[in-house]
Amino acid sequence: MRKETARGFAPDDPLEFGPSWAKKMERAAEELVFLLDRGYGLKQSVSFVGNHHFLSERQRRALGRVTASGETLSRRKEREMATLEAGGRVHIDGFNTIITLETALSGSLLLEGMDGCIRDLAGLRGTYRIIDKTAAAISLVLQHLERAEVGEAVLYLDAPVSNSGRLKSLVLELACASPVRLQVLTINQVDRTLSEKECVVTSDGGILDRCGRWYNMNGRIIRERIPQAWVYRVPLEKGRAGQDVEMEDCGGAGGAVGAGAPAESGGPVGEFPKPPIQ
Repeated sequence: MRKETARGFAPDDPLEFGPSWAKKMERAAEELVFLLDRGYGLKQSVSFVGNHHFLSERQRRALGRVTASGETLSRRKEREMATLEAGGRVHIDGFNTIITLETALSGSLLLEGMDGCIRDLAGLRGTYRIIDKTAAAISLVLQHLERAEVGEAVLYLDAPVSNSGRLKSLVLELACASPVRLQVLTINQVDRTLSEKECVVTSDGGILDRCGRWYNMNGRIIRERIPQAWVYRVPLEKGRAGQDVEMEDCGGAGGAVGAGAPAESGGPVGEFPKPPIQ
């Protein structure tokens, strides 16, 4: 019997993603969307807004995963599939899908993005190990595919990641008891491969912006089968509506924003993100 492990657990999450930070996280998200809608880069914008609001590294990563520009959201929604096609083929981002479901089953923090996808902060970083939640996560995937009556599923695992071979063996073992025709591939450059496919299952924003049609399987599984999961949602009323967010707090008098400008209600903002090339 495997030792009980909480995938994605961080002891400060209940505080940093709790009521005491709610208003500041909401404001930070609105400001980040404001910048993204005007073509500023995500990395620089997250750093800029995070410095202003004294956000932790984990809070910054969370904001980067839940937000997107209005244009990006529109493009993703245009290609999102409402259902999987019966008898069709689906391409699954293996680690992305399984780790998020393991995190949900662990009761650890999950994030609902503006695009409706549910993401985790567990991170992979080249290492992975099977935990006591892994088999249950795989079974949830297989059950969802069976109910959708897909013709064939191809699950991709990153070959360079440790224990990808063991995970492949476990997936195939569990799939033996399922009517789903499943192929598991351990390959290099999973992201690039999926970016060229149609009918993709992932929550990876980079893949979603490049692939053909995609399906939000994790979102559906978590909402339907793991209702007790801790899903953090930033209330982005202004950002979602695409309305302008005033950024008077990000600079000095008159709302000026620039390198080293003082911030009355937050921390030092540092250098303003470089504007997009026109």
